Amino acid sequence: MASRQKAPKNKAQDNPESDAPRPVVKPFRFGFLVHDVSRMRRTLFDEVMRSRGVTRSQWSVLATLSRVGRDGMMQVDLSRHMDVGKVTIGGLIDRLEAAGLVERRLDVDDRRARRVFITAKGFEVIAEMQKVGNKLNKSILAGVPAEHQRITEETLAQVKLNIRQMLQEQ
Repeated sequence: MASRQKAPKNKAQDNPESDAPRPVVKPFRFGFLVHDVSRMRRTLFDEVMRSRGVTRSQWSVLATLSRVGRDGMMQVDLSRHMDVGKVTIGGLIDRLEAAGLVERRLDVDDRRARRVFITAKGFEVIAEMQKVGNKLNKSILAGVPAEHQRITEETLAQVKLNIRQMLQEQ
């Protein structure tokens, strides 16, 4: 028969100073709110896009590729741009290629290198992603006045710039 051990006592209960005020993070909510909103938004987009057969990570690859123009992008540059590992980006591209959404082609200047290009089918998915994204953003921002949206975007863009500069100084 196994003996039951009592759970250890909570030291805070034995400490008369446990009623002392504890620091509260509330004045510094900015980071928590940015993180929570970002995480929840990603979760929502994942749920909606899952039925379309595209993960958020794959969506991010397509979105990034769509911004670079008609020359495609080297896999290593894509990895750096998205701040993910080479192995991770390789797997994502493998799945996107298997789905017919991207293709790898030899680089015209360096035959050893391959560039990643969006296919016609990939551009169809991007068009769908844009529709879904616009609809979701409209719902997400319901009740937020346009002026507040503009100010929020400008504020976050400045915060991003500040952080980027701080990281470069490290």
